[in-house]
Amino acid sequence: MSEIRSAPVRAAVGVGQGDPVRPGGRAGAPLWWVWLAAWPVTAVFVLSNAATPLYVLWQRDIGFSKGTLTVVFAFYIVGLLGSLLVSGVVSDRIGRKPVLLPALGLALVACLIFATATGVAALIVARLFTGIAVGAVVSAGMAAVTDVAGHERRRTGALLASCAMVFGAGLGPFLAGVLSETLPAPTVTVFAVEAALLLTAVSAVLRMPLRRPAAPAKGAWVRVPSVPRGHGRQLIQGIAVFAPGITATSFVLSLGPSLLSGLLGTTSRITAGAMAFAMFLAATAVQFAVRRLRRRTILAAGASSTALGMIMLVVAVHASSAPVLLASALLAGAGQGLGQLGGLSLLSSGIPPQRLAEANAALNVGGYVLAGVLPVSAGYLSDAVGLTAGATVFGVVLMSLAVTGGLVVLAARRQANVPGVDGAR
Repeated sequence: MSEIRSAPVRAAVGVGQGDPVRPGGRAGAPLWWVWLAAWPVTAVFVLSNAATPLYVLWQRDIGFSKGTLTVVFAFYIVGLLGSLLVSGVVSDRIGRKPVLLPALGLALVACLIFATATGVAALIVARLFTGIAVGAVVSAGMAAVTDVAGHERRRTGALLASCAMVFGAGLGPFLAGVLSETLPAPTVTVFAVEAALLLTAVSAVLRMPLRRPAAPAKGAWVRVPSVPRGHGRQLIQGIAVFAPGITATSFVLSLGPSLLSGLLGTTSRITAGAMAFAMFLAATAVQFAVRRLRRRTILAAGASSTALGMIMLVVAVHASSAPVLLASALLAGAGQGLGQLGGLSLLSSGIPPQRLAEANAALNVGGYVLAGVLPVSAGYLSDAVGLTAGATVFGVVLMSLAVTGGLVVLAARRQANVPGVDGAR
């Protein structure tokens, strides 16, 4: 189904019996469509981390250091942040599909480059393209899930959008680990399978029941994403918890295989992929478990989980304990999932649909800037002083940031109890 152009008053078009209706007449699609709308988010995030278990192969065949590995990872962040400067605003103005379809096309190109990579430059380009595609998906794709869900299911939409992201992020390395260990030509096989998943996502986007926005464009098309006036407090709270959470999982994705190799003496791609999958499975499960709690309670729990995860990381590297490292990864995953769900829910609860993709982009910019800087710094520090010392410094710094984020949320919750200050709980 192509996008439907709606009038500024958002007249109800094609509303069936039993469909939830937004104030002003905008209806949500049937629930199964909400789940299907989340699939493109999952498919692109499978690609985002599919390379994780394969880096040990590329390091062996091409030859590069831990610092170079984190630079390759950082180009993903560069592409993502650059995409977020554009995709949210464009999606809100011309529609979700015109942003999602080119993004899926670029993701398919990234698969081709990964499958044929013979040098660091190719890996950098593939990661850059992947980051651009992911930037479009976390703004336009996640907003599309909320749009399809409709006003009456806005919390369900935020939940499914967030879970689609973290489930895909976990499925990617696990699928890649299993395929690369059990089938020939591992890098080719992994990205051929991912390309097939992306093609099914293209089909879902083409059929997605979305309306094309009719509001006139205002302001620059390329800009740092922001939220409407009066919603800055919600954005700050989301970033304060989401940023440390996603930085923790980014560290596990980039340097986790090296830590496992040091602790277990194994370079098994299935083991590395399974740890990443378990981390993001925890991120998915915890969101369903807390979905009925107040938003700020979810955020406070996310900050606590990330801080505890970093304490466990420091213990793991000093005690050379793989089980403690796994516990750290699970807590990091829970921290990202809770921070992401809390942030998205706060934004979707009050921001109008015509600014929602830009708001999602703003949340992710705040998160991914930190996720790009700290793991890269930890990678080069580990090359200089050793992985144990590098991981310790990283853990202490990130634990401090997570605690600070929790204090920001608690201060906002106390302020929200003052009548007329901020009722979004």
